[in-house]
Amino acid sequence: MHSPSQHLCVTGAAGGIGRAVIAQATARYRAITAIDQDTVDIRDEAQVRQVIARAENQHGPIDALIHVAGVMQPDRCLEEDHSFFGNQNFEVNIGGTIAVVSPIAQAMCARRRGSIVVVSSNSATTPRIGMASYGASKAAVTAWTRTLGLECARYDVRCNIVSPGSTLTPMLTGMWPDGVDASERVIAGTASEYRLGIPLQKLAQPDDIAHACLFLVSPESAHITMHDLRIDGGATLDS
Repeated sequence: MHSPSQHLCVTGAAGGIGRAVIAQATARYRAITAIDQDTVDIRDEAQVRQVIARAENQHGPIDALIHVAGVMQPDRCLEEDHSFFGNQNFEVNIGGTIAVVSPIAQAMCARRRGSIVVVSSNSATTPRIGMASYGASKAAVTAWTRTLGLECARYDVRCNIVSPGSTLTPMLTGMWPDGVDASERVIAGTASEYRLGIPLQKLAQPDDIAHACLFLVSPESAHITMHDLRIDGGATLDS
């Protein structure tokens, strides 16, 4: 169990996974700083540093970070408009990850303690039609976080990745045409798009992802770093 003196920071606090993390973490941490990307521009490192400074002045150093914040905007490689600049998937997912995680990691390394989990996606390693820049941005998130873990290891700061598959959150349901429940189609897969179904025959719940995130920042995972934990019910037939 965590010491009650610890301070946890959670980004993407208003989303389904972020809310689940906070709900589960309340009894484990003395203080929780929740960063909502609707109120804080996570791409703006100066703004992020101000928020972190205020939180640490109030609650003490951040001992653990779970970075959930991100966006998903569907697109295809063959579209005419595929500019990197102005692409929200890249700007928020990888740009926001660097802006949030790097300053917190630097402070943890200076104190020689801390643990970080970054939420990526199984699309980082498995191509998905309609998720061209999203998958690419999450691949960048995964690679960057693993490299961060290598740099931080000598300071006893751990950095891990959680890669969910289809999870019942507003990000997923917002993609369903006309708000019609598409759970069965997602679970079954779509052969015409070379997308496998989910062997466990169910969507992940936000709590499933939250449990994994909290495990990876806890003392129970003290010898785990640079790991990419896939949580997709077997959908990518990978680990």
